[in-house]
Amino acid sequence: MVENQGYDIIGDVHGCAHTLERLLELMGYRVQAGVWRHPQRKALFLGDIIDRGPRIREALHLVHGMVEAGEAQCIMGNHEFNALCWEIRAPAGSGREYLREHNERHLRQISDTLEQFANWPQEWRDFVGWFGRLPLFLDFGLFRMVHACWDARLIQPLREQYPDGRVDREFIEASVERGSFAAQTFDRLLRGTDMRLPHGMTMTGKDGFTRAFFRTKFWEEAPLTYGDVVFQPDALPGEIAARPLSEDQRAELLIYGPEQPMLFVGHYWQQGRPHPIRPNLACLDYSAVKYGKLVAYRWDGERHLDRDHFVWVDVPRLD
Repeated sequence: MVENQGYDIIGDVHGCAHTLERLLELMGYRVQAGVWRHPQRKALFLGDIIDRGPRIREALHLVHGMVEAGEAQCIMGNHEFNALCWEIRAPAGSGREYLREHNERHLRQISDTLEQFANWPQEWRDFVGWFGRLPLFLDFGLFRMVHACWDARLIQPLREQYPDGRVDREFIEASVERGSFAAQTFDRLLRGTDMRLPHGMTMTGKDGFTRAFFRTKFWEEAPLTYGDVVFQPDALPGEIAARPLSEDQRAELLIYGPEQPMLFVGHYWQQGRPHPIRPNLACLDYSAVKYGKLVAYRWDGERHLDRDHFVWVDVPRLD
């Protein structure tokens, strides 16, 4: 952390390049020598720059240019990780050709990105290489950043192996083994915590994907029901939301305590007016690519979140 440095933490961009430009301009950034810069501040991106949006290539060039110029830092999101695994061939004996299987479901998630880079294959290869060098987290002491969930039980051993949070090709390849430390790390830090729906039930979300799990809060200290821990845009059916959690389920829940440093995450498709979840926790993903808001938090040295430090731009249908 640079002394007396202001930081602007920015949520999931997902290819909304024009909206990102408007947000940066709103915060006082200007283009100088081809890069967005601020005279006193730096930008920090929570990952998920790619997929879904109309200007993915432009968004990547913007963010990458800022990072390379020292005007920003960016952590890995689950979509950058998915792209890496889509492109990297699996180790011999793994039973698959690529780390991420090239099936219809996975193609649907990355198809917009691949289409927008169809005429720039070398650019895409270069960006994929950059994804592999992005850190999985940033810890500035007074505040932290991770795409989906801060789990000290995984981050501490990860730090011992990779102090700056940047993993290597071997660690990425190891994620193909279900249950491995690498697989657990990527899944927890980039996708968060979840819980299986009861009785083998499944739900089809607004994104069209059918899942047997739902995303859960990792900070609720005394939950009693399924509804107390759900954290996703798609609500649980009423009878499931009211279902009591078992003691075993409650014991397995991860808790990011109120005494911990401020934590910023993306990933979760929030709606409404941006606000702190609690004094030390904020999600900055407000569904920009679904015509929601692209949100930033302007950190100026405070130890508790200030709701007046959230800034955003609404995403019009034409972006």
